[in-house]
Formats: sequence, C-alpha cells, structure tokens
Amino acid sequence: MAKKIVVIGGSAAGPKAAARARRLDGDAEITIIQKDPDLSMASCGYPYYVGRVIHDRSMLISTPAGVVRNPAFFLNTKKIVARTATEAVAINCKGKTVLCKDLSTGTTDEVPYDRLILATGSLPNMPTVPGVDLDGITTLQSMRDADYLRTVCDEQQIKKAVVVGGGLIGIETCEALRRAGIEVTVVEMLPQILAFLDRDLALLVENYLRNKGVHITTGNGVAAFLGSNGKLAGVRLQNGAELDCALAVVAIGVRPNTALARAAGLAIGQTGGILVNEYLQTSDENIYAAGDCIETVNLLTGKKVHAPYGDLANLQGRVAGENAVLENVASFPGTIQTGICKVFDYAVGTTGLSEQAARQAGFDVLSVVNAGTDKPAFMNGKLLITRLVAERATGRILGAQCIGAGDVAKQIGQWAMAITGKLRVDDIVTADLPYAPPFSQAIDHCIATAHLMQNKMRGVLKGISASEVYEKLSGGDKPFLLDVRGPDEFNAMRIGAGEQLIPLGALRTRLGELPVDKNREIICYCKISLRGYEAARILEAHGWKNVRVMEGGIMAWPFPREK
Repeated sequence: MAKKIVVIGGSAAGPKAAARARRLDGDAEITIIQKDPDLSMASCGYPYYVGRVIHDRSMLISTPAGVVRNPAFFLNTKKIVARTATEAVAINCKGKTVLCKDLSTGTTDEVPYDRLILATGSLPNMPTVPGVDLDGITTLQSMRDADYLRTVCDEQQIKKAVVVGGGLIGIETCEALRRAGIEVTVVEMLPQILAFLDRDLALLVENYLRNKGVHITTGNGVAAFLGSNGKLAGVRLQNGAELDCALAVVAIGVRPNTALARAAGLAIGQTGGILVNEYLQTSDENIYAAGDCIETVNLLTGKKVHAPYGDLANLQGRVAGENAVLENVASFPGTIQTGICKVFDYAVGTTGLSEQAARQAGFDVLSVVNAGTDKPAFMNGKLLITRLVAERATGRILGAQCIGAGDVAKQIGQWAMAITGKLRVDDIVTADLPYAPPFSQAIDHCIATAHLMQNKMRGVLKGISASEVYEKLSGGDKPFLLDVRGPDEFNAMRIGAGEQLIPLGALRTRLGELPVDKNREIICYCKISLRGYEAARILEAHGWKNVRVMEGGIMAWPFPREK
C-alpha cells in the first residue's frame, strides 16, 4: 500500500520535503497543505522585489527554468497534490488525520497520513504599543507584504518611512525603500544595528548607511504609532522624539509558528520552537518538523537556538522528507548560524560566534581585525574588513565577520567550512586556495587574516582594536599615535587626535621624534595597518617595549575623523 505523506506549509521547508520524498518514493501519496495562495516562495528575495531589482513577481515562485511552481506544476511534474488557500485547522495524532478548511468555500475535510511533516514557518513579532493597527504599518513576512511595499515604491506617493528594527530584514528593507527615493529612518532598540556583529564593525556599517542617506537611531524603541483618520502619520520614540512618516515596516524578529503543534500535544522546546531530534522527528514518531517552526542546536555552544534562515529551512526539509520515506536515515546536526546581508554596494556576513557571543558562552578567545582587498589593486580590488575569533588555548576557529564592497560571501563561506571542520588557525595559514589576480590576492584575505591571528597568538603582533584605541584617547593617559602613511594620505583623511605622521620609509631616520621613554605606549597604524605592523617591528627592534598595532588601520576606524 502506498504511503500517505502530508506536508503542512508550502513556503521553503515544506515543498523541499515533499520533493525529496517523491524522489525517493515514486508511489507515495504526497499532499501539501498551504494556507497562502502561493507556493514555494523565495521569501529572501522579497526585499529585492520591493526595491525593483526583481521586476517580475513570478520569478519569486518559479523554478530556475522559469516555470511557476503552482499546484499544476507540482501535480504534473512531481505527482504531488498541492492544496493552496487551504488551512490545516487541527491534527488528530491518534487517528493520524489533518482537519483542513478550504478558505474559498469554508468547507472542511480530513486528510489521512502515515507520516506528517510540519513546516508551518514563523510569525512576525509586533510591538505592543498604541496605534499598531493603523493603516501604513506592515511587516515583510509574506508575498502580500511584498506586494504592498512594491506598490508603495511604484506609486512614489510616500516620502518618509520608518523601519523598526536594524537586523537583516530591516536593513535589506531600508535599502529597498531608499532606492525608491523614500527618506528612511531605522529605529533600533539595541545599542547597534546588526546585533550579530561586534560593535566596531556594526558602527562601520552604520557610517556607510548614513553616507547613503539613511537616518539611524539606536538605543531607542517605538513608544507609539501616531495616526490620523486611521492612517499612520508618525512614530513616537521612547525618548519622546516624533518622526513623521506614512509608512512603517516592522522588522523586530520572528517567532516559531507552533499553534498547530501545541494543540496536537507535541513537545515544544525552550526557545518556543517545536522540539525535534537529530532526524527532525517530533515527540510523535509519525510527525516530523522542519524550517522556522523548529528549534535546533548551535554546534559551537551546544545550546538550543531558533535559527530562521531560508537555507536551513531547505536543508531541514530535505532531511525530513527523506526520513518520512526511509525511516530516519538522514540527520540534521545543527547550525553555526551563517548569514549574509546586502547593504547597497556593501555586503555584511557572519558565521559562528562574534567575540562578544563567544565570551558570553564561556570561551576564552582572541580576536583580530584585518582590512585589505579581495583582489590586487591592478584588478580593482575592493575593501574587505574581517574580524576573526579563535579559542586562545587551542587556536580553534569560533567565528568570523566580514564587511565591505569586496567578495564577502567567499570569505564567510571559507570560514564557515573551517568552523564546521573544527579547524584551527594553524590549519588555515598554509591553506591551498585557488589564486589568480582576477579572483583573489596571492595570499587570500582569509589566509592573511589567519596569519595575523597566528602572529597575535605567538606574541609577534601586539594588536589593539579601534574601539580600544578610542577608549584610551578618551581617558587620561593617552598613548602616542604614530601614523606611518604618506603625507597625501594624511592630508586626505586622518583621525585628528594629535597623531604624529612619520611615513614608514622615513621612520628609521626619524626615530628621534618618538618618545624618549622606551616604556611609553606607542600605537602604530596606516591605511590597513600593514605598514603599521612593519613600523611596530622596527620600533621593537630599537628598544621600545610597549608598541601596539591598531588592527585594520584607519579603514577600520568607525569613530569621527578630522577628515
């Protein structure tokens, strides 16, 4: 007898599970229950549809060959029955049926299953403040939301918008609206945007966004939405400031959509997601779950996390679909929470743990910042700024963050595989990566970053972050700042904190201009601190004992400058 497999949810994990099950079992009766009218939506593409990078809406629901993934496609191509505009109302675990409601007719029926896969996704968080129901307030969670915001951008009637939340979706939405000529203010309750970044890199991204005309306010939340005649007219912040706007996009995170699972008596984990084992099997052996509705394990900390990423949803859907057919032969071990975000011409990527998160998790860590280009200057190399985090005692790589106009995705991908493979810094310093000038430096930025960390671990490089330098300059005992760039570079851009300019090529002949006290703290830097490192080695060779290098140089300085 053919096995009956029912999938609830038709966005990412659900269709992937159904397709995997079909490929492994040509006889199974497979049904997808989808509440929305669309199927298999590329939800991570919504901001780019809103921002008119994607012009044809159907591309968000099409195969690579351009075929729309509608019920007819699933039936004809995959022999899968996809019931759209149909809500799964209840699960009868004992009777192994799903009560379904046709949203167009209101009629109900029961669909039997041998194996059930829950892919119910997530729900957007909304602030509990006055005025939240006003017209003009939206999220970017569904195709309906994307259609609404695309219409806003196309009609060009709205001039000012507020994006509530400075995470991945908030920043991507900010760019989409800004490209449509809308004046945008990002409001973030935390002290920084993009909380997965360490603060100095987040500040660099904030500076870049401001250069693109985006207003940003951090450490401040929404106290109320202000309206007139039922329509949004502004936002009052917790500090009392009021922002005029006719549009507000709320992007303050999501929570697992577990109402069906809870009502069916399935176990719920500590993060609020459905509790699953390594096979993505729930507390009911006949029910699997995948995607944003579940919780999973952080492979570095061992703690349960809610990780609502589109790529993970697809990977989990594949595992759930396979196990529903073949009885627990595939496993999903967990996540290191790798992510990337486009910010105008910049990219912002992360994998593993930030320095702050690693310390909070109890790791004793070292971090280093490296600024450089992804390719040689003669191939128009573009800026990359990377922070690498490693365990102090072992050199095990725990995390990496990278921002810039260069090939961030490549860097984060390399570090993600290093973390997954439990590699150490010493494993990367001689890594055999592909090299040719159109694609990378002879020593790839990733390897150069590992070289810096190895030098730091061995005490050859005594580094200091831009944030630490800034704190010292704000204190009483200021260090001696040595800028070893050229005069033209210095005149074009400088910190303006009383630094001494001595170009590296002249340093050996001008040592008399340095502090006489060989124990005085001297901080060397240049544009990216390659010359700064050379300068530090020169000074140490001449007896100065407290010489440090500002990591990343002036390109990684996120604070105000004189020029």
